Amino acid sequence: NILRYIKGTTNFGCVYLRKKKNEMVELLGYSDSDMAGDVDDRKSTSGVEYFLGGSIVSWLSQKQKVVTLSSCEEEYIAAATMVCQSVCLGRLLGDLTGKEPERVVLNIDDESTISLWENQMHHGRCKHIDTRYRYIRECVEESKIDVNYICTDDQLADILTRSLGRQKFVKMRRRISVQAVK
Repeated sequence: NILRYIKGTTNFGCVYLRKKKNEMVELLGYSDSDMAGDVDDRKSTSGVEYFLGGSIVSWLSQKQKVVTLSSCEEEYIAAATMVCQSVCLGRLLGDLTGKEPERVVLNIDDESTISLWENQMHHGRCKHIDTRYRYIRECVEESKIDVNYICTDDQLADILTRSLGRQKFVKMRRRISVQAVK
């Protein structure tokens, strides 16, 4: 199946559209994960995508280093990866254009993860998460990132975390600007 897919997509690539010269370009991120997707060790896979001007510019699909105890924790770990990348991409964009984005927009499909970022109260059940990934909350507090909830159907990082049916895969591939270029 993999070789058939590769053979059928040799003419596919990322399509980048030019924006108007003075138009401000927004850096938009998506993160997702699959809960205990690896059946051997029960570790989750994080998927992170970044879009600039509507076209994908950075992506990552990576097995998480720890076994998580909840869906909130595994989404939080994926989001932490996304936040760290957003800082680097923002700086790179600043170097290239002369102006860093004021804030990066991040899209996540897990409301409990967003609530954990925004809630200043200490929750004993989340202490292990808070200790390891405090950086995210600092970025939210300093307005470096803006976090939005999106429904699962609009989660573009799904394509990096799990197998999708053919129709959903083709739809997602189109939405991340991967298409036939020849």
